Amino acid sequence: MSGPPRPLRVAINGYGRIGRCFLRALLESPLRATLEVVAINEPARLDSIAYLTRYDSTHGRFPGTVALRGDRLEIDGRAIAVSHARTPEEVDWRALGIDLLVECSGQYGHRCDLVRFLDAGCPRLLLSHPAHGAEDVDATIVYGINEHLLTGAERLVSNASCTTNAVVPVLDLMHREIGIEQVLLTTLHSAMNDQPLADGYHHPDLRRTRAALPSIVPVSTGLARGVERLLPALHGRVQAKAIRVPTLNVSAIDLVVAFARDVDAGEINARLAAAAGGPLRHLLAWSDEPHASIDFNHDPHSAIIDASQTRAAGPRLVNLLLWFDNEWGFANRMVEVAGHWLRAPHSVPQD
Repeated sequence: MSGPPRPLRVAINGYGRIGRCFLRALLESPLRATLEVVAINEPARLDSIAYLTRYDSTHGRFPGTVALRGDRLEIDGRAIAVSHARTPEEVDWRALGIDLLVECSGQYGHRCDLVRFLDAGCPRLLLSHPAHGAEDVDATIVYGINEHLLTGAERLVSNASCTTNAVVPVLDLMHREIGIEQVLLTTLHSAMNDQPLADGYHHPDLRRTRAALPSIVPVSTGLARGVERLLPALHGRVQAKAIRVPTLNVSAIDLVVAFARDVDAGEINARLAAAAGGPLRHLLAWSDEPHASIDFNHDPHSAIIDASQTRAAGPRLVNLLLWFDNEWGFANRMVEVAGHWLRAPHSVPQD
């Protein structure tokens, strides 16, 4: 009589903010019994990797145990192989016996670079960022919206972006139930590690050469393209801009929607409250209390609708405010996409 199936083996490439959040989100998820992180590739020193797993300025101390055993990291008593390669070819992914590699370095977006992981023995690759173009991956997935499209035969999948995951469920619902004519999105995003503490020369986007802490910094964004990729019915109707703000975590989207018929703030809030309490409760939360961004640190939802900020300007124009933990909510969706993909009908784990 055979025993329970073995956990599916997952590796992480790039153990920065999202890589570490992915591991921690998995360990806090019901999927921890079916997915297991067995390898990490990160160029940093092993003692730094252990230290930043144990202590996190944003999400607090790791709730379990973190130890070093020779050249391995041990988390909650489970050994994780660690390598320090800087290119996909330097790791023998096949020898690790993994079922999935989660690419969290953010350095690869074109198909010609992504297939380097496949050529090096990686069976499937899940990106923690949008691909450069829709054709560069087999699918772009926002969990709760289109994960049903995964057959298991895909080898390159993108988890889109944290902002796309936050806003697409809201726009999808509103377009299906009411109809949308135009959308303007302004993301108020916490500072990120591509911004310096002091002015520097490190980035071709000149605004991102400016110090993160003393300024509010407009940056370029591909959010409109990402939304239209997931919701093709809105093609040509979405504009977006992004502004970095000097906070550590939790971001917001200021969402302006021109609807296809007359609406008011009460109807929009009622529809979103019903969805957050029903079919979209896993993705969306709803509140009408007076909030500050810190209230949603470590919140696993893709977005939280702040109903106290909903405003109508004319019969068809409505302004909404969505909060989201740009690290934790997104990492939880990555875990769920990984689990769904690996359970899809044509997914065959390695022997």
